[in-house]
Amino acid sequence: MTFQVWGWRREASQVWAWVPDAEGRRRAAMPRRTPATKDPTAVERANLLNMAKLSIKGLIESALSFGRTLDSDYPPLQQFFVVMEHCLKHGLKVRKSFLSYNKTIWGPLELVEKLYPEAEEIGASVRDLPGLKTPLGRARAWLRLALMQKKMADYLRCLIIQRDLLSEFYEYHALMMEEEGAVIVGLLVGLNVIDANLCVKGEDLDSQVGVIDFSMYLKNEEDIGNKERNVQIAAILDQKNYVEELNRQLNSTVSSLHSRVDSLEKSNTKLIEELAIAKNNIIKLQEENHQLRSENKLILMKTQQHLEVTKVDVETELQTYKHSRQGLDEMYNEARRQLRDESQLRQDVENELAVQVSMKHEIELAMKLLEKDIHEKQDTLIGLRQQLEEVKAINIEMYQKLQGSEADLKEKNEITARLEEKTNKITAAMRQLEQSSSLSFTQS
Repeated sequence: MTFQVWGWRREASQVWAWVPDAEGRRRAAMPRRTPATKDPTAVERANLLNMAKLSIKGLIESALSFGRTLDSDYPPLQQFFVVMEHCLKHGLKVRKSFLSYNKTIWGPLELVEKLYPEAEEIGASVRDLPGLKTPLGRARAWLRLALMQKKMADYLRCLIIQRDLLSEFYEYHALMMEEEGAVIVGLLVGLNVIDANLCVKGEDLDSQVGVIDFSMYLKNEEDIGNKERNVQIAAILDQKNYVEELNRQLNSTVSSLHSRVDSLEKSNTKLIEELAIAKNNIIKLQEENHQLRSENKLILMKTQQHLEVTKVDVETELQTYKHSRQGLDEMYNEARRQLRDESQLRQDVENELAVQVSMKHEIELAMKLLEKDIHEKQDTLIGLRQQLEEVKAINIEMYQKLQGSEADLKEKNEITARLEEKTNKITAAMRQLEQSSSLSFTQS
């Protein structure tokens, strides 16, 4: 069952809240006047914040006096989970399901696994718990496991920081999207001083009704004066008015659910009528199908008869075709033989033409080579003629030089002859001198 978020209102637009005084005692705050135009969602957030403060403070005080170890049956602990459930539900977007509309806080809590890696273990543990069939039950189990791990404040802190991701699940005016959510997360840090020993596996969390027991927060100390008691009575009346308003809202919700059930019944009736119409259409279609099958049988019989007549005609035409085909085969063989001869003749002509073309190409190539050789020989002949002229000039020059050298040779031969003659005379004189000297030597 879902509840509307808190809004304690009186006829005079007064808001009451229970807050601790300076001495640690609970007292009823003085009513404050709220303008007629004040945002009701802001009032709801303030009331939820006050309830969270009272719940957390009362849980810590009772836990310290009880021994710091709490179990699932401890009333302040149960009320703490109820208050946290209402805080997480505030401003939650309505999601459409198959037959109705619902609100679930499991979506944003499941988002913590992506933002806080250490929360993957608690998410896997919740999904593995047997007996949990609804998202609300899984969310309640998640809150209990987070409290036992003493990391509820850390998990929710990393969740409220990512407001762009929370906007997928919450309205812009929701408690988790405003400053009150950060304040509550800060208050949750104080729960790390207590130890909780909760048995989540065997507890029925799907069918629990999350109703806040206001009587736990309306208790006063004996030293509170009459004035404060009157204030508390007024606060109780305001709470009674809120409960009545909540009851009216629940009644309106029930009436809306009844109207939705009526609309579903009407739609069901309409679907039944459409089903009946569809059945009638199916019967008509079956009759049409039977009629079409009978017509199909008649058409098939007529077609078979027509096929038999056509078959006889085709056989007659086939015999005629066989007789005419013999002559056509002979003509075809003769034409095929002529075509083969002409093809062979054409092949020979093409081969001869190819030979002629190749010979022509060879002759053209030989002519080009011959022309090139002639040009080269002409160039060589011109060079040889030039060389011959040069040799002739050199021969003439050499001949002239030879004639000059022959004259010089004659002169040199004459000079040589005279020199030889002189040499002979000198030799004879020397011999005579030698003889004369030898005679004179022998005589002496």
